[in-house]
Amino acid sequence: MSSERQFVEAAGDLEVRGFLHTPDEPSGDGLVLTHGAGANCRSSLLTSLANEFCERGVTVLRYDLPFRQTRPHGPPLRGSAARDQQGVERAVESMKKIVQGRVFAGGHSYGGRQTTNLAATNVDLVSGLLLLSYPLHPPLKPDQMRTAHFPDLRIPALFAHGSRDGFGSLDEMTVALKLIPATTKLLPIMGSGHELLSKKNQDETIKQIVDAFQLAFGSCEK
Repeated sequence: MSSERQFVEAAGDLEVRGFLHTPDEPSGDGLVLTHGAGANCRSSLLTSLANEFCERGVTVLRYDLPFRQTRPHGPPLRGSAARDQQGVERAVESMKKIVQGRVFAGGHSYGGRQTTNLAATNVDLVSGLLLLSYPLHPPLKPDQMRTAHFPDLRIPALFAHGSRDGFGSLDEMTVALKLIPATTKLLPIMGSGHELLSKKNQDETIKQIVDAFQLAFGSCEK
């Protein structure tokens, strides 16, 4: 069993805003997760992952990035990245005040990308990263790789990636992850696109991701 409540915390000129999932028997570990460019923290992927992690003892905060707080619909505007990375940092700081164990961070697509950009500048940010459908390059534009910061990424990371993702193939991901000096794991989600989930694979995929996370970082269960 677990509980879920709306979460709002002032953080300087920003707010950390989302939903906090608290286990009945917490392990002491925490995870902050955020959304992609076209979604918000209420997405099925984040909600399902938060519920599964929480059932296994992990406290989870799924939160809206600053661009989504000021822009309810549509993608982030040009120049949003720096402030969104500040939002990631504030969410991590909030979680560190809630749990006494390890804190992990991650997100889907754009949210994961901004999390890695922040992590590349701060090796002490979190204990590990969970990247869901990392947008390696824009669809059909493999010459525009988003990996310039990968050589500076020194935090262990698990990448869950669909085999039909137009933002990067599994082969491209395998090559790109070699740029990262930290330990990385690539979890292929066979048959999935960039959204990762479908009605047919939702339960299986969520369990697959959480199982792989616990294998990569050690069991979070109490």
